[in-house]
Amino acid sequence: MRHYFCGWYFKLQSQSQTMALVVAYNRAGKQETVSLQVITDDYVGAAEYPVGEYRKAGTGFDIKLGANRFSCEGIHLDIHQDNFELNGDVSFGPWTAIDGDIMGPFRFVPFMQCRHEVLSAYHDVDGIMTLNGETYDFTSAKGYVEGDRGYSFPCVYLWTQCLFDGGSLFLSVADIPFGLFRFTGIIGFVFLNGKEYRLATYKGGKATDIKDGGCRITQGDTTFTAQLLRKNDHPLQVPMQGSMSRTIRESASCTAHYTFSSGGKLLLDLTTDKASFEFEFGDETSGIHKL
Repeated sequence: MRHYFCGWYFKLQSQSQTMALVVAYNRAGKQETVSLQVITDDYVGAAEYPVGEYRKAGTGFDIKLGANRFSCEGIHLDIHQDNFELNGDVSFGPWTAIDGDIMGPFRFVPFMQCRHEVLSAYHDVDGIMTLNGETYDFTSAKGYVEGDRGYSFPCVYLWTQCLFDGGSLFLSVADIPFGLFRFTGIIGFVFLNGKEYRLATYKGGKATDIKDGGCRITQGDTTFTAQLLRKNDHPLQVPMQGSMSRTIRESASCTAHYTFSSGGKLLLDLTTDKASFEFEFGDETSGIHKL
């Protein structure tokens, strides 16, 4: 059996609290595992389940993991394990789809290490979660959903996502193995006031200044920058050769600065303490191909 994983990332964000939930199925050879991870401003936890307690609907979006359920309508959680209790319900407003597959033509390329999808750029969230006795109030909050599948996360990459008044943004820059070659892959978007601006290698996007927790994307007359200013990172397990055996560091909610300009106009200049960020390059990295 080939190595394989598929996973989904759900972000819940209010004015004062952030919670990210990661549901994952992994297969390394004949060994199968399913898990749910949670990461907040100050906590990270995980629960594992028997494979038989995992179900994903063949059509639509509906995932069941034990007593927990994830769908386009909301999330129900009921986790009671040693030192880890998480329960509650949140409902979702209509998901905001992006304009076509974020992978573009690369979605047709076989044997890619990892394929990404954006299920909702942003949506309304309403409800309450309780984590180890602490209340997370997501009344009139916002949400974001993405997914990945393949056999491994990239060795080095930058990932960031941010929900803000009037929009949402996402960026992934990674070292992509491609047969005998490697290239710097870019996928991302900036959603501003109902309009999507796509950033991608297949649209001519190029990444520079990949260092010190930041990068710069240029694409024709469009420029996007992302800069991590203050970490708030915690360990998170991600797949390597199908199994959840690699530990990365994610800030579910940290301080970052973003700028976005198009056609000679500055459309976004945002400093926020509600950014989500992963920077897996190393402190001395100035370019992917030097690794």
